[in-house]
Amino acid sequence: MTRAIAYLLTMMLGGVHSAPAVAASMQLSDQCPASFVLRDGRCWLQTPYQQYSSLMNAGVGGLKTGLPPFRDGFTPREIDLGRLLFFDPVLSFSGKVSCASCHNPASGFADHRARSVGVAGAEVQRNAPSLWNVGFLQHLFWDGRAHSLEEQVEGPLYGRAEMGTTPDRLVATLNGIEAYRVLFAQAMPATARGIRNTDVYRALAAFESSLISLNSRYDLYAHGLTDALSPAELEGLNVFRSFVARCAECHTPPLFTNQQLAVIGMPEPDGRPLDPGAGAVTHEPRLRGGFKVPSLRNVALTAPYGHAGQFKTLRETVAFYSGGRGHAVPRGEQLQLHWHIWEPKLSDRELDRLVDFLGALTDEAFMPTTPTSVPSGLPIRN
Repeated sequence: MTRAIAYLLTMMLGGVHSAPAVAASMQLSDQCPASFVLRDGRCWLQTPYQQYSSLMNAGVGGLKTGLPPFRDGFTPREIDLGRLLFFDPVLSFSGKVSCASCHNPASGFADHRARSVGVAGAEVQRNAPSLWNVGFLQHLFWDGRAHSLEEQVEGPLYGRAEMGTTPDRLVATLNGIEAYRVLFAQAMPATARGIRNTDVYRALAAFESSLISLNSRYDLYAHGLTDALSPAELEGLNVFRSFVARCAECHTPPLFTNQQLAVIGMPEPDGRPLDPGAGAVTHEPRLRGGFKVPSLRNVALTAPYGHAGQFKTLRETVAFYSGGRGHAVPRGEQLQLHWHIWEPKLSDRELDRLVDFLGALTDEAFMPTTPTSVPSGLPIRN
């Protein structure tokens, strides 16, 4: 199938409404995003946390703890191309849903919905997690079924309830848009012979890896600025790290997740049946009702909370963890709850201080620029 025929077919199916003329001077950025340094033509992460060894964890939730392995080494042009793709609804079957529709920068790279809405206009099964610091994560999706950024992007692209496209349709659409042929050739010269699905996955992974949030007031405190936290926030940090609350045992700094899958017995909303989570992926009974431990970075910006948006506020969420082991497990379910889940019986004051501290994890200093237009010529959707 020629590119022209593929493009006409895509237009007939409703994927592209118009394509802008491409100027010969159209260029992707040759500059790395903030928090990266350019070396040998590629972008490498640079953060004060790299001076710390992971062995220097001074107790539970130690401040000067190193970061886990991270995806970097993409070129500036790959990252910039991924940025344009991320905001372009042409990637969806309807031409009305982009990656940013469910991972909106203005909503902490989530969407403020209990459960996201896809191309069919109906809710999907789960809440959209934030993408800040996603390049560090070892388990992706709530049920942990993906283990790389490239593998993860295939889920929403081809999920019928999410973006609803197909592998063949995706490449036919992009190869039919002159602007994308030019831009892919700049970022990945081999695509001059045609854009492949793996090229799309790599560009989106490159952009997602650039979403770094490690400069909150907590981080200033961790690096030695002792007055960076307010008295209330510092009190909350002490509760967070305590062997009573035990928050830091699962939400371990500096990423504020231990990257594990855990069964915590969270209730399902609106009488919905139990979501088996990771148990349906691994087929291990011990993981029935289990989900990944999410990072708490920018958590104050991403309400509602839980794998299905069960809790509207952070205060409700932290109160759940203080409500007693297994108190919300549906009747008839015998879940193997994580051993960290117990009955801390925190006071109202301690719960309030925890919420204060979680607000100190907010940092959007390195927010990427939302494009004013995208190569497909479609309206930006977020």
